[in-house]
Amino acid sequence: MSDGRVVALDYGSARCGVAVSDPTRTLATPVEPVLAPATRRGFGRLVARIGELEAEVVVVGLPLSLSGRDSDQTRETRAFVQRLRDRLNLPIEVYDERFTTKLAHRSGGATAEDSRAAAVLLEGWLTRERSAAGAPGPIRPQAGNPDEPNPDNTAAEP
Repeated sequence: MSDGRVVALDYGSARCGVAVSDPTRTLATPVEPVLAPATRRGFGRLVARIGELEAEVVVVGLPLSLSGRDSDQTRETRAFVQRLRDRLNLPIEVYDERFTTKLAHRSGGATAEDSRAAAVLLEGWLTRERSAAGAPGPIRPQAGNPDEPNPDNTAAEP
């Protein structure tokens, strides 16, 4: 998995939640949502925000129905994703966002619920990417290396 920030968007025509990862793609942080992203002015603000956040990848939550099928909102979001692809020279991915708003609502906090939903979405995407990349588990030091702790609490061979 490469390094660089990922920006996640929880699109809605009235408000678009925004979250950003740290450069190592470990943490997801919600930021202020962008209002009216379906309008020309709002879309311009959103594109500018993505640039300000130094995104290398954009992930957009795809609101599938509970059965996994497209809804009117899904089709609107797919059209929004196409507008982003036409405007940005970045990889843009969609990610199943079912249940992210409910999880964000439970988490509470001062940040707008839309952006908390984007953070939940981003956390899921980052976890999937780490798993797909075969990210190793904890590193266990090798016995005999005096620069690293010995997990077995035994003396290292000279």
